[in-house]
Amino acid sequence: MSDGIRFTKGHGTENDFVLILDRDGTRDLSPSQVVALAARRAGIGGDGVIRVVPTRFATDEHVRALAERAPWFMDYRNADGSPAQMCGNGTRVTAELLAREGLVDDEVVLATRAGARTVVRDPRGWRTSMGRWSFGDEATARADGFDALVHLDPGQPYSALSLDLGNPHTVVALPETVDLDSVDLTVAPEVRPTPLEGVNVEIVRPLGPGHLSMRVHERGVGETRSCGTGACAAALAMRFWAGEPDGADRWTVDVPGGRLEVTVRGDEVELAGPAVLVADGTSPLVTG
Repeated sequence: MSDGIRFTKGHGTENDFVLILDRDGTRDLSPSQVVALAARRAGIGGDGVIRVVPTRFATDEHVRALAERAPWFMDYRNADGSPAQMCGNGTRVTAELLAREGLVDDEVVLATRAGARTVVRDPRGWRTSMGRWSFGDEATARADGFDALVHLDPGQPYSALSLDLGNPHTVVALPETVDLDSVDLTVAPEVRPTPLEGVNVEIVRPLGPGHLSMRVHERGVGETRSCGTGACAAALAMRFWAGEPDGADRWTVDVPGGRLEVTVRGDEVELAGPAVLVADGTSPLVTG
C-alpha cells in the first residue's frame, strides 16, 4: 500500500480544485474519496476534484472516443462526489497543470463529458473555446423573455432564463431594488420547472455595457467564488435580454473571486481568465 495520493491545489478566480494527475489511469476515485479530498475542514478542500488522465483510460465510451483529438481527459467531480459534464474554470487550471509538468505547450485539447474543449495560453492566463451553447427552452424564452422562475426567498419568484453550456444553468437578473450581496445563497434557490439533474443558478447585476457582476450557487457544491460556465451563461442571458447584438461581442464578468472575460461568437462562446497552482502534496485520504 502506498503512503497516499499526490495532489496539486489550484484555482481559477478562486473556484478551487484538488487536482490528481493520473498518468497511467490507475487512480479512478470513488464518490466517497472525492468527498474526503474536497472537504474544507477534514480534507484538502475545494469546490471539486479534477482527475487529469489520458483520455484512452476514461470509463465513459463517449469520452474515450475523443482520445485521438483530445489526449487528456478532465475527469471533474463536484465536491459531493457527483460527476459534472463541464467546468470552465477547471479547464484552465487543468491546462496550467499539464503545462507545468511539460505534458503540453501553449495549447491543449481536453476531453470532458460535454465534449472536446480547446484551451490556449492567453495574456489573462488561458482561453477556453467552450463550444456551442443553447437555450433550455428557446421557444418559451423568445416568446416570453424567460422560461423559468427562481425563488431566492420565500414568496418572491424572479423570472429567469435557462441555458446549456455543456452543463445546465438558470440565470436571474436582479431588479435594482435588490442588493446582490444581500441574496442568501447558503441554500439552493428553488427553480421552477425543477431540472431533473439539478442546475447551477447565477444571480447577476448589470454594471454597464458589456459588464456585469455575478454570484452563483453550484449544484453539488453550494455557493462558489466563481463559475466559468456560469459566467458564460450570465453573459449570454444579459445579451439576450439586451436584444442580442449582431456579431461577436465581449463581456466582463466580475465574480467574488476575480474577473473573467466572455466572448460570444454566434452560437459559440469563449472564456478567458487566470489559472493558479498554489500547492503540491501527498494526502493519506486516498491510498492503494
